[in-house]
Amino acid sequence: MTEPQFYIFVQAWMGLALLIFCINLFIKAPYGRHTSSKAGPMIDNRWGWIIMELPALVTVPILFVLGDAEKLPLSWFFLGLWCLHYIHRTLIFPFRIRTKGKKMPLAIVLSAIFFNLVNGYIIGTYLGNYATFSLDWIYNWYFILGLILFVVGMFINLQSDTILINLRKPGETGYKIPQGGFFKFVSCPNLFGEIVEWIGFALMTFGLPTASFALWTAANLIPRAKAHHEWYLEKFEDYPDRRRVIPFLF
Repeated sequence: MTEPQFYIFVQAWMGLALLIFCINLFIKAPYGRHTSSKAGPMIDNRWGWIIMELPALVTVPILFVLGDAEKLPLSWFFLGLWCLHYIHRTLIFPFRIRTKGKKMPLAIVLSAIFFNLVNGYIIGTYLGNYATFSLDWIYNWYFILGLILFVVGMFINLQSDTILINLRKPGETGYKIPQGGFFKFVSCPNLFGEIVEWIGFALMTFGLPTASFALWTAANLIPRAKAHHEWYLEKFEDYPDRRRVIPFLF
């Protein structure tokens, strides 16, 4: 694929993200608390997480190393941020969550593998072939702001995940209203944090391919947050007054 063809592909992929966003606003993805017996064959929840996130962790470094662009220190830094997120998502997070006996639909795992392969191809190809970042790049306002957003978003994501994981004591089942952290403002701060994180990454790298990934992250997570918020309202009569995923806005 030539560079012009690559960017046409990225633009088409972004257009698909907008379409999927509109569809997801009305159709709940059948996993987690929304899992349905009608979703087809199931797989162990922990192994499902590992399998579906692994392509993102593997594809980007391989394509980056094999790419033709000069591998400058800042390019390695951006690759490191990507791997930092996905090492946690693939190899740490699945063992933190208390998922004994829980399953997720195989269809969700397969769709996530496809999603991560495409995005892995786009990000790996961009960083490995078309993006070069001199050290002067760090003085740009968008690098500085992007790095701040990335760090803040990752912190919110990890803090919120920890609150959710600690809601249940060992052996407990059922759901509770999460409190503390950014749960004061929104129902799904873990998803909000991840959106902020990848917006920051897109700003730091200032490229259409990384903007595409930020768009896809929002297109997937905003509808999921909407579904979670509606579930909380149905489940708990005393549910606090919170936004869905974006503080003070939505």
